[in-house]
Amino acid sequence: MATMHRIVLLLSVSLVLLGNNSFSSAANLSESIQVIRAVGPEGQGNSAASAAWQALSQAEIKSLPVLLAGMDDANDLALNWLRAAVDAVVDRAASKGEKLPVSALESFVNDRSHNPRARRLAFDLIASVNPKTAEQLMTKMLDDPSPELRRDSVQRLVDEADALRKAGNTNAAVAQYESALKPARDIDQITAIAKALGELSKPVDLGKTFGWVKTWHVIGPFDNTAIAGYDRVFPPEEKLDLNAEYDGKLGKVRWKEITSTNDYGKVDFNEPLGNLKEVTGYAWTEFYSDKARPVELRLACKNGWKVWLNGKLLFGRNEYHLNTQIDHFKLASDLKAGKNTILVKLCQNGEVQNWTKQWEFQMRITDAIGTPIFSAKK
Repeated sequence: MATMHRIVLLLSVSLVLLGNNSFSSAANLSESIQVIRAVGPEGQGNSAASAAWQALSQAEIKSLPVLLAGMDDANDLALNWLRAAVDAVVDRAASKGEKLPVSALESFVNDRSHNPRARRLAFDLIASVNPKTAEQLMTKMLDDPSPELRRDSVQRLVDEADALRKAGNTNAAVAQYESALKPARDIDQITAIAKALGELSKPVDLGKTFGWVKTWHVIGPFDNTAIAGYDRVFPPEEKLDLNAEYDGKLGKVRWKEITSTNDYGKVDFNEPLGNLKEVTGYAWTEFYSDKARPVELRLACKNGWKVWLNGKLLFGRNEYHLNTQIDHFKLASDLKAGKNTILVKLCQNGEVQNWTKQWEFQMRITDAIGTPIFSAKK
């Protein structure tokens, strides 16, 4: 509903700009946008969307903010249709020598409630005709919720720091790198900035920067012969008792507390449980939140895994020794205020090559753009 109200408001503004005689075209604009927003998978609504796109592509250049607002909360298919309509309107206007409504586009970019892709598109349109205005906008985007816009804003600081370093102004370079590190959310940027600061004798605490969950209670090994342990329900999935003792694959097993000292938060099951194959282990921890909030549990793992939050299974994959990277899996969920519990099941298969020996995972808890969230209680 909020999205529709925003589109109606922008349509009202368009009517003032275009004149009362444009009521019919403005109404058709809104109707065409809604047809495209109804596009679904497997060709659902494509025929109607094609006709609607033809109508939108003939919109006046002043209607760009309305088209862009139509992208709010739209699905990926609708976003592609609307993006193509914007491109068509811009190309046609350019062929006629018409100017982009830079002021209206600037207002659109500054409204952070709009779709990030739509805001990025509006920003790029501004930059194509008025680089100075785009540069001024970029200086205000270090905390932007749009990952792309934030990345470019951070990169501007990194480039300045690189230039200062090259000129021999070490202290100023360090200050600029540190200014860039704080808002950086993309892994490659964080890694590059940390590397530069390390080379300038200012090492970065990567554990704090990324926000790894480092302290866990682990137990195992349980059996995973023929990878059957992935679906088998072992006692830690049924009831948590840190004082319990269970029958494991090689004898009795008990919970052990471990804290990762790895810069990248890797929790290595081989260390406390043994360098074993065809086994299953569990890691459990508590995470305290000062309020209820949406989060992402971001996981990287080369083994078979499952993750539970507060007893609810979020997701799992019974695959082994694939390439992985930081934040490979992003599990959207919600923390409740106070204590939350996280349980990770980690399975190892029977392959014996050296590169299959890793039995580990890394996890951090973030907001939707990767800002780390730390437990309110250590």
